[in-house]
Amino acid sequence: MARYDVAIVGGGSAGALLAARLSEDVSRQVAVIEAGGEPTDPDIWNPAAWPALQGRSYDWNYRTKAQPGTAGRVHSWARGRAIGGSSLLHAMGHMRGHPEDFAAWVEATGDARWGWEGLLPAFMAIEDHNLGGDGIHGKGGPLPVYLPGEEVSPVARAFIEAGAALGLPRVRGHNTGEMIGVTPNSLTIRNGKRVTVADAWLTPAVRARKNLTILTGQLVRRLKLERTRVAALDAIGPDGPVEIVADEIILCAGSIESPALLMRSGIGPQDVLAAAGVACKISSPDLGRNLQDHLLGAGNLYAARRSVTPSRLQHSESMAYMRAGDFAANGRPEIVVGCGVAPIVSECFTPPAAGTAYSLLFGVTNPSSRGSLRITGAEPGDPISIDPCYLQTERDRTLFRAALAAAREIGGLPELADWRAGELLPGPLKTKSEIDSFIARAAITHHHPSGTCRIGNDDRSVVDPDLKLRGLDNLHVVDGSVIPSLTAGPIHAAILAIAETFARDSLAAAAS
Repeated sequence: MARYDVAIVGGGSAGALLAARLSEDVSRQVAVIEAGGEPTDPDIWNPAAWPALQGRSYDWNYRTKAQPGTAGRVHSWARGRAIGGSSLLHAMGHMRGHPEDFAAWVEATGDARWGWEGLLPAFMAIEDHNLGGDGIHGKGGPLPVYLPGEEVSPVARAFIEAGAALGLPRVRGHNTGEMIGVTPNSLTIRNGKRVTVADAWLTPAVRARKNLTILTGQLVRRLKLERTRVAALDAIGPDGPVEIVADEIILCAGSIESPALLMRSGIGPQDVLAAAGVACKISSPDLGRNLQDHLLGAGNLYAARRSVTPSRLQHSESMAYMRAGDFAANGRPEIVVGCGVAPIVSECFTPPAAGTAYSLLFGVTNPSSRGSLRITGAEPGDPISIDPCYLQTERDRTLFRAALAAAREIGGLPELADWRAGELLPGPLKTKSEIDSFIARAAITHHHPSGTCRIGNDDRSVVDPDLKLRGLDNLHVVDGSVIPSLTAGPIHAAILAIAETFARDSLAAAAS
């Protein structure tokens, strides 16, 4: 039996950050428990290689249920299974979100810590932005955030010019609180290489701390509960069963495995647990519900007039956020159009050869469709049923039509004429039904699952505003599962800010 003061379940983005931050308190023995291993694949650090990483040994490679909203297709959900988690796999975009995104979090929690102003110190603390030192972008933090300059593809530059010609403002990245506009994407890249959260926070000096233990290859099967506490973690390691005891448990296993582990432990909706053959010990009716994800339409495809040089960054080099139907409007964005410096399409279409085409991706920033996940059995090897309920609301379908229209309008502008030989997809679409059919076949995940352990101040919320699981005294959940509603852009920056905020509160409490 291993005993610690703090046990962090999951060594992904939130878990790696918390392991580094909480072990700053030398009086606490901290362990991070990761099902995967240490990342070693050299392709991880090549920004342009990221799409090819999916499905490798360090990807959980989940599969959704067939989705009526996307032509009955099953979607692969890549999630990192190694120290660093999904920061090993994602497209490296660092976008905080829009202030109104976080206003919804304050409304859900009644707690200003989760608003834009409340989270701003955490955002700035984690960042080492090449625009840093201006009072809004962080400087000197562990994670490099790079707004590219000369590396931006000429196709992406032409896309930015086209957006500006329609009235979209030119903005300095996506991290000032002003998201509507055109700009290159800010990326977690330094000197041409991806920087994972493990690279940024679990440095050799941090790993050398005597009060930090990193356990790899250890899969936590379930939580052993005694009354209102987690008494121990029941895990399986390389040498067989392991029991881990800690005064405080912090669950950082992500939006799929965090709720699944809780359900396997007897926490969750009673009907779901009963169907899986698990006795209900703590009723949590909304656990596993409120599942959200961003979709992107892939894509609005164009044949190139001349050869498109491969991206020096990560293929999707610019995201233009906007209101639907009004390029000049300000405020919270509703839709997004992105420039892919490659022929990016869903599996429903055959892409042309690399270098011969480029794509305009399109999507909805704050979808209203909500899905759920559930365990199907009591063991980690039993499949997790994942149903994101893509495009189930008329609002989402309406906004997706507007996003496709915006992509095609930008794609046909004179500013892209030097690159555009002609539109390959979607081709003529005469009716709303034809538009919806194309979107259903083109939609792919943007890899932002969230919300399954939502934070809130209502009795049905899974965790309270302090991120403590309702019903247990010594368990907190700190990962993307607690997000009550999606931010407008990629959620990775927000997850790190949540973890940093929790770490600050924890360290302050320990010091008082």
